[in-house]
Amino acid sequence: MKRARVFGCCFLLSVLFVAAAARADVRLPSVIGENMVLQQKQTAILWGWAESGERITVTLEGNTADATADSAGRWRVEIQPPPAGGPYTLTFEGANTVTLSNVMVGEVWICSGQSNMAWPVARALNPEEEIAAADYPNIRLFTVARKIADKPQDDCVGTWTPCTPQTIEQFSAVGYFFGRELHKELGVPVGLINTSWGGTVAEAWTSRGTLAGDSDYSRILQRAATFNESNPNQGSVLYNGMIKPLVPLAIRGAIWYQGEANVRRAEQYAKLFPAMITDWRKSWGQGDFPFLYVQLAPFRYARSDPAECAELWEAQFKTLALPNTGMAVTTDIGDVKDIHPRNKQETGRRLALWALATVYGKDLVYSGPLYESMKVEGDSIRISFQHVGSGLKSSDDKPLTRFTIASEDGEFLEATATIDGDTVVVRSDQIAEPAHVRFAWTDTAEPNLVNDAGLPASPFRTDRRKLVTAGER
Repeated sequence: MKRARVFGCCFLLSVLFVAAAARADVRLPSVIGENMVLQQKQTAILWGWAESGERITVTLEGNTADATADSAGRWRVEIQPPPAGGPYTLTFEGANTVTLSNVMVGEVWICSGQSNMAWPVARALNPEEEIAAADYPNIRLFTVARKIADKPQDDCVGTWTPCTPQTIEQFSAVGYFFGRELHKELGVPVGLINTSWGGTVAEAWTSRGTLAGDSDYSRILQRAATFNESNPNQGSVLYNGMIKPLVPLAIRGAIWYQGEANVRRAEQYAKLFPAMITDWRKSWGQGDFPFLYVQLAPFRYARSDPAECAELWEAQFKTLALPNTGMAVTTDIGDVKDIHPRNKQETGRRLALWALATVYGKDLVYSGPLYESMKVEGDSIRISFQHVGSGLKSSDDKPLTRFTIASEDGEFLEATATIDGDTVVVRSDQIAEPAHVRFAWTDTAEPNLVNDAGLPASPFRTDRRKLVTAGER
């Protein structure tokens, strides 16, 4: 009996000792781990948990930083990273020591959105060839596990891995092809964080504080009043579970491919989408970091007015008014019968063009023609564009398509459009006094106006008539 009591006491003490040690252990969020990429030329923000009051020392290539865990056990340090390259070793010392090896320094980008961002390399064009060629050990991949959360989360599930034929198959195709272009052009490591979920709405990726701060989003909040742990399309639940755990990791910027789930609320999206971008930037606290996105490809949406998609395109176009944003137009690489066009290579490349030119200072044509202004000239309207490059042209050497024209209150009719220098002149024999032009204003439009770099023009309208999605909330 006595021996049993002694054994019991020893066992209890050992359990208590292990429990105390476990509570004191330095712990890191998943996004800070072996094989990760730290953003170059930017203060690295590193954080984690330990026993309250515990002193933590972080060491990175001779640089050190110290922090003390607060009453909740959370700590945070800021440390200057070494030059781009690696591998480096990152060490965290407290009651225990955590050592991260094979850490690189380079460019870090968030890749987010719905199914067209989640779409894997295995289902893009030429998947076998792309997978076999994906031997880029200095491109690092991190996929955030899907998580619906009623409250902002501190951590997520995911692991950093080098890009190999074995790891790339299920990674975001758009994210990979974007990152591959940057890696080849810049010659530095690239870290890609894929946090996406098919079929999801923009408000799910937006914080509750932003949604609650504007009465225009009251119905969104009403729909999410009762939390449903199996529904990703509630206000803020994906921001809580899949964006907040990444903050405040230093990043260069974000790429985004989403909007299909908001097509029927395009008018609202024109306000919601830039609000979401501003929300992310505020959360990260790293200024107006670059935010690049894909303008949706043409697709015949079931039970939808053909103009709804065009209105979503317009909402995306308007978002360019935000600083440090960019838009890849994809009207020529879609599939009107498939909401998931397979040419993710070109989509990723066009996003990379924006990044290379506007973020990294490369001298290149990075956008297709974007509507700038109109001028009525008798029975014609002259349209001027930004981003014409060395000139406008027809992609198939045929007459320009998908232009319509209308009088002040009249019906839009098919028009003749002619390139004149850096402008397009639009007219119709049936309209003597034109007032408005629309271009590619239907969800299946695949127009042929491009610039000399082969980049397509974005759909647009010059009128301000009531939208078919007006009032949808």
